[in-house]
Amino acid sequence: MESAFIGFVVFLFLLAIFDLWVGVSNDAVNFLNSAIGSKAATFRTIIIIAAVGVFCGASMSNGMMDIARHGIFRPEQFSFYELMYVFLTVMVADIILLDIFNSLGMPTSTTVSMVFELLGASFALAMVKLSSDTTGLTFADLLNTEKALSVILGIFLSVAIAFFFGAVVQYLSRLLFTFHYAGKMRWKAGLFGGIAITAIIYFMLIKGVRDLSFMTPENKAFVAAHTPYILGGCFIVSTLVMQLLHLCKVNVFKVVVMVGTFSLAMAFAGNDLVNFIGVPLAGFSSYQEYAANGLGDPISFTMEALNEPARTPVIFLIAAGAIMVVSLATSKKAHHVVKTSVDLSRQDTGEEIFGSSRVARNLVRWFSSVSTFVVDVTPVKVRRWVNDRFNAEDIQIENGAAFDLVRASVNLVLAGLLIALGTSLKLPLSTTYVTFMVAMGTSLADRAWSRESAVFRITGVLSVIGGWFITAGAAFLLAFIIVLIMYFGGFWAAIAVVVLSIVLLIRSQIVYRRRAKKEKHDDLFYEMLATKDKEQVWTLLHRHILESHSLFLSDAMQIYGSIVDGFLYEDLKPLRKAGSKLQIEKNTLKNNRRKETLGMHRVSRAVAIGKNTWFHLGCNSCEQIMYSLRRMCEPCLEHVDNNFTPLPPSLVEEFVPLKNQIISLFDRALLVLRNGLFEKTIELRADGENLEELLRTKRKVLVENISQDEWKEYISVLYVYLNLLQESQEMLFQLRSLLRTERKLNQA
Repeated sequence: MESAFIGFVVFLFLLAIFDLWVGVSNDAVNFLNSAIGSKAATFRTIIIIAAVGVFCGASMSNGMMDIARHGIFRPEQFSFYELMYVFLTVMVADIILLDIFNSLGMPTSTTVSMVFELLGASFALAMVKLSSDTTGLTFADLLNTEKALSVILGIFLSVAIAFFFGAVVQYLSRLLFTFHYAGKMRWKAGLFGGIAITAIIYFMLIKGVRDLSFMTPENKAFVAAHTPYILGGCFIVSTLVMQLLHLCKVNVFKVVVMVGTFSLAMAFAGNDLVNFIGVPLAGFSSYQEYAANGLGDPISFTMEALNEPARTPVIFLIAAGAIMVVSLATSKKAHHVVKTSVDLSRQDTGEEIFGSSRVARNLVRWFSSVSTFVVDVTPVKVRRWVNDRFNAEDIQIENGAAFDLVRASVNLVLAGLLIALGTSLKLPLSTTYVTFMVAMGTSLADRAWSRESAVFRITGVLSVIGGWFITAGAAFLLAFIIVLIMYFGGFWAAIAVVVLSIVLLIRSQIVYRRRAKKEKHDDLFYEMLATKDKEQVWTLLHRHILESHSLFLSDAMQIYGSIVDGFLYEDLKPLRKAGSKLQIEKNTLKNNRRKETLGMHRVSRAVAIGKNTWFHLGCNSCEQIMYSLRRMCEPCLEHVDNNFTPLPPSLVEEFVPLKNQIISLFDRALLVLRNGLFEKTIELRADGENLEELLRTKRKVLVENISQDEWKEYISVLYVYLNLLQESQEMLFQLRSLLRTERKLNQA
């Protein structure tokens, strides 16, 4: 039995490595979002600064989260045997849950997941204990549920407070600095920099370094007693330094962003992220206590010792910091989670990663009504002044950045202040929720949520918030199930669950990398949005149109072949695959049309007048081809899925050459678009018209003969075949129209 528990401890530390790895992928969004979104420095520089902050925070932290020892359950009521299963369950469930959220690119709270995993596992074992208890124990004697309730309360507080203050502070900051701030700084640079740096130092004093190993009770008492003097001195010194830097042509906002990134990274590692080693260290401490007392009966040995605070060896802290730094620098999922947050706060209307929801549409409609009322009652002069301050035509933004340095600075400074304030007032604010919602509030105040993008951004925010609550429920349920499997299955069941979780994690990494390779980032679109040259905008837009239409024709050709082959040869698999691809094509066409319409708004007036009609006709032709494919696929799929009468061999032989000619025509059209051989469109359109006429003739002959007795048993399949002929004909007509519009768009 002793070797089994040694194995448990080894598993806990092994899982801690995985947990730290996936944990930093999730929480990286909190301290990288503003720096990466504003491009305050190169990506490598940002990662280095964040990594130094993470390592410092982790290696100097006390490294122990007391909630893992006695915050949720009362250890004196649980045996060593039971708590080892609880700790092992928490680590397994945490890895699985966080990896799922990271793969989806959704930021969630690592604290929430751990709290509810501890609650779910200890609640399950509490039920087991109470079912056979004869001493009158209750749940209140076994569990401490107040902490879980405070976490739920923290979600609501964090969301409301951070979003509100983010919007208000950013609105006032934009009125002060405008989007064209470079030539208007003068004395503002030093004052803003002084306030920002002082706020960051206050954040680090209250939240960042409060629990670090060198902060003795005497040091804490000194800081508490002299906080006003420390902050006053910091304000004076930092104001003078920032003003001097401004006079030396140094961008003060970049300095603020990088210092803020370091402080947030340090605070997260020191207080939040490093707590992933709290559970395995609690298990390690439990084993040490059990071994020190003679390795007796693990079922009867209770764990009162966990009520005492722990002292963490420095080696564990340094190792945790090193793992997090490596994960931060190499994890693709960390970058994916950051991308979600950055895209939701992007200044320009760009590629929206979320769809539209009814709640979001209703909220946009309500806010639009309120906004209209406020505008109507505001004096005209005030409106003009405010609109002038919010004029984003001359926005000073780094090439490829999502927003400017003013907003990035407000994000970091305000998030730090709110977290520090919540900590000092003992409010259960979540650092994850504060940083995310501040970013959303500042983007709203900056008018980044336009009428074209608001519904998608709100849907995204609601999805992330919903994911936070799902985290709590999923963590509780997952831990509840896993701990029961381990407890009743014994040691070998525990090993099986651990191995399975590691296998699932590795498989998830492989699947994610394969999917990431297939994903194509639309760099051309963002280059088109970033350029100020209207002629260059059209050049990039035309390239985007050709690339998107070429890709669509390639996919349409494959889908058409799958539909026809599935129907002719009664193969259900390609038909189902074609149906799934068509849904993807529908969304892709909609997104591309939206992005290209945004690009069309940025071209010169002369180009817009000459090209606008042909652009929309081309988009309509692609959509009609897609609809023709859908109208083919649905009846063919239904017919084959129901095992109805197959198409007669004579008609199969008749249509195969037609299918090959149609696919060949699509292939030739694809070469024309990809190689710019628009002079060949006239020949292609003529061949398409001939093929249309051939399909029309085949359909007419079949309609005239369908009432004959020889076709009586094939009536149902013949109507599906007639539909196939009709939609193939319509698809060729739309292909000819698309070729015509592409030639017109290419003309000077």
